[in-house]
Amino acid sequence: MRERDIENYLRDQVKKIKGRAYKFESPGNAGVPDRLVILPGGKVYFIELKAPGKKSRPLQVTQQRKIASLGCTVLEIDSLEKVDDFIAKVSEPK
Repeated sequence: MRERDIENYLRDQVKKIKGRAYKFESPGNAGVPDRLVILPGGKVYFIELKAPGKKSRPLQVTQQRKIASLGCTVLEIDSLEKVDDFIAKVSEPK
């Protein structure tokens, strides 16, 4: 399983729940998460995608911590099952 496969699956699953999974690129800010997921109700998540078993590089971890320190949710996802877990969690009525 490649990172790209997981990323495409995330995008498709987010679309099914009426959200958007924008490819997140920020020139001059290397290491930012791969996707910015925006869901109905104003829920926003920064998602770093990895191939199974791979971990974020130190620069990515630094960027994730900076974003989290601003009160945003940052997640690392490395499998289709973790995508499903994420979708189930964010789809739960509150």
